[in-house]
Amino acid sequence: MPSWLGAPELIIVLIIVILIFGVGRIANIGGELGKGISAFRKGLKSDEENKPEEEKKAEEEKKAEEEQKKE
Repeated sequence: MPSWLGAPELIIVLIIVILIFGVGRIANIGGELGKGISAFRKGLKSDEENKPEEEKKAEEEKKAEEEQKKE
């Protein structure tokens, strides 16, 4: 964070944003952002579950090899 941007400046920026957009619209934006992030995480998890068995085995073998190299 830039050294010239302190707490008073951030408060002023926050007040200006609230005046422009309003509290309700900011809450909607935050809610939509949260929904988007959770949908992205769910997509990543489903991709992990849907991987072909060959890819899973290859990843397990790589991990095992790395562990053996560390020892």
